[in-house]
Amino acid sequence: MRRYAVEFIGTFFLVLTIGCTGMAAAPGVIAPLAIGSVLMVMIYAGGHISGAHYNPAVTLGVHLRGRCPASDVLPYWGAQLLGAVVAAWIVGFALKGAPVSPFNAPVLGAFLAEFLFTFALVYVVLNVATAEATEGNSYFGLAIGFTVLAGAFAVGQVSGAAFNPAVAIGAAMRGMLLWSSMWLYIIAELLGGAAAAFAFKALNPTGRLS
Repeated sequence: MRRYAVEFIGTFFLVLTIGCTGMAAAPGVIAPLAIGSVLMVMIYAGGHISGAHYNPAVTLGVHLRGRCPASDVLPYWGAQLLGAVVAAWIVGFALKGAPVSPFNAPVLGAFLAEFLFTFALVYVVLNVATAEATEGNSYFGLAIGFTVLAGAFAVGQVSGAAFNPAVAIGAAMRGMLLWSSMWLYIIAELLGGAAAAFAFKALNPTGRLS
């Protein structure tokens, strides 16, 4: 339960920050900086307990890589989604957050953006947080947070830069994304996470799986 609680807390503050600042598609640099920063600090806070996934696509990638047992996948996803829902509810009904209008993403462009940068995110996670050569490093949270920051600047205006099914659902609850586009985000992000796991295993064929 400790691990699931950490996943809830980390995802909650990630989505809370997104809800209060607006998606990365919002003008200016504040939203991407805030989102990348809160992800970084929550990873440092919870990485030693749960692995600090805070993202169903990361959990899938870590599972396929061999560092998350199948019995933890659905509970992790449940904790992450619950954290996102509670955060979106609090922003919508108590904190009010930044004024938003639904981001109507172009289907092909958004799919590619979400797939590619979710791939990059999960690929970085696997290399800095699960590889034997980088065990015990002190930069993993910074590397992962900056991957999201870079992706937000790069494709925020294309897809909104969710890179995370829990974030996408929380953003839809806040009216930032269209519910009719959820299939696009969820499929692209889970495919990106799975592809990153296979790429990691192909590039580390002698690595320990668990």
